[in-house]
Amino acid sequence: MSALTNIIRKEIKELLTPSTILPIVILTLVFGSIGGTIGGIEEEIQEKPVIGVINEQNTTYSSLATSILHQQAKVVFNGTSLSERQQGIQTVKEKNGAALLIILDNFTNNIQQNKPAIIEVEWIVEGTGIMDTIPSSSVEGLIGAIRNQISQQLIMHANTSANASLVLNPLNKQETTNLKGKTYENISPGEITGLLSTQSSTTPIIIMMIIIIAGGMVISSMALEKENKTLETLLTLPVRRVSIVTGKIIASAIVGLLLAVIYMFGIGYYMQSFQFDMPSAGSSFSLALSASDLVLVGISLFITLIAGLSLCMLLGTMAKNYKSAQSLTAPVTMMAIFPMLLTMFTDFETLPLALKTLVFAIPFSHPMMASKALLFDNYTLVFAGIAYVTVFSIIIIAVVIWVFTTDRLITGSNLSSMLSKLKRR
Repeated sequence: MSALTNIIRKEIKELLTPSTILPIVILTLVFGSIGGTIGGIEEEIQEKPVIGVINEQNTTYSSLATSILHQQAKVVFNGTSLSERQQGIQTVKEKNGAALLIILDNFTNNIQQNKPAIIEVEWIVEGTGIMDTIPSSSVEGLIGAIRNQISQQLIMHANTSANASLVLNPLNKQETTNLKGKTYENISPGEITGLLSTQSSTTPIIIMMIIIIAGGMVISSMALEKENKTLETLLTLPVRRVSIVTGKIIASAIVGLLLAVIYMFGIGYYMQSFQFDMPSAGSSFSLALSASDLVLVGISLFITLIAGLSLCMLLGTMAKNYKSAQSLTAPVTMMAIFPMLLTMFTDFETLPLALKTLVFAIPFSHPMMASKALLFDNYTLVFAGIAYVTVFSIIIIAVVIWVFTTDRLITGSNLSSMLSKLKRR
């Protein structure tokens, strides 16, 4: 029994190390922070939506509609003419509102003539994430409340001229969505989010898997070379260590390029299957990326893979053997999972400054955001991301070259000793 106890203690001591505990703790904190952000959805839903209202004529049913809006929403703009449309949109946008609702002067007259009333909705949306459409869902609830109240009034004052179809559906919407500086007619924010949801969720997952798989292979390869003594033998040969690093980086680049090309073909075919054009003011809404956009996405992915593979190579130099290498993949995994989850639920442009800085600093987040950014012509974010990840890659590669030129790979010195050497220098 004592022998069994000793074996259990030995195995627990070997498995329960800082390198295995720390990744789990960090991952728990990451999921906790994301969960806290998503948990705020319920509070946001319960808040009154911020809207603007234009009511051209105070008649029976239009007054009923405006009274519901003032009771159940925070109205930041009140207008009485269509000429105030742009002023209303600007005011609602400045107050971080969701929409401008326009009740035309024929609102009541249409209902009295057995025709559905029409309410125009100018949606103001800043992002395309799931959480960015919560205010618009609340406004949809307001319009539903107006529709129900009008139906109740028609039932209470039913006469021979009232028809069943009007009672069931007394209100129609004419929607226009103002999103990221563009205007899209006859489409709501929810429909846009629905069209983008598959792309917004699948693309980050694919990129995350490529980074994790490729990074894991590099770390494991470095660990196996150290464990089998092939790396030590290679370092003792009359070959410049810079050449060794260069060869490994080039090999990693070739693998990364191959993965990037495969991804480009896959995402190109995938996006073409979701082409969807809608008329808008001078443009059209489409989920199709141009050939140049696909090239930019491929470049972003390729540079990111170089950064990831170089980082994994650096981590691989810290592995004593293949077993210890498995835990070293945790930092790369977490750096890939965090932006993946965040980009699925939110839009980068609507994040707080601190969180936006953190996401931008993670190199793996840029190819995840690139395709959505290019759909809305946000080339600045894409080019800035490519430039940043390029600089990040150069720095990591320089550190890897320095590590290979030291005796750390042969002596097996730990990370703390390496850091102390850096400080002394």
